[in-house]
Amino acid sequence: MNYLNSIDELIAIRNELKKGNKKVVFTNGCFDILHAGHVDYLTKAKSFGDVLIVALNSDSSVTRIKGDKRPIVPLNERAFIISNLKAVDFVTSFEEDTPYETIKKLVPDILVKGADWKINDIVGKDIVETAGGKVETIEFINFQSTTNIIKTILERF
Repeated sequence: MNYLNSIDELIAIRNELKKGNKKVVFTNGCFDILHAGHVDYLTKAKSFGDVLIVALNSDSSVTRIKGDKRPIVPLNERAFIISNLKAVDFVTSFEEDTPYETIKKLVPDILVKGADWKINDIVGKDIVETAGGKVETIEFINFQSTTNIIKTILERF
């Protein structure tokens, strides 16, 4: 079963939401091995608006960014997990290294990234702000990461 929405589906949904004055929040990431930090982040992201769209890096995109041993969890499984979180309304994916083209097509009202990103370095900031939207960052509740989880597993074996 596919838990991913196509970009065309999301454009149509986005247009309907806009007519209803609903605020669309967008974020992206690899979300390879889901952990408490991810869930907290996505819950906080949703609080900025009415609908949360999460764009996942494709498997090939994750490999280019994180190295040839990643992802651990394939895209369709990551999409299943993320789509079943209470805060998440829609999930899509992108092949590029950044979600710039996806953001350009959806033009969300709010673009969210972790506070480890400098606002001026957030991909799509120009698109969202030009359209009158906002860019927000979220502080992490812990410093958990997929990389640290993998490191812990390897140290224990």
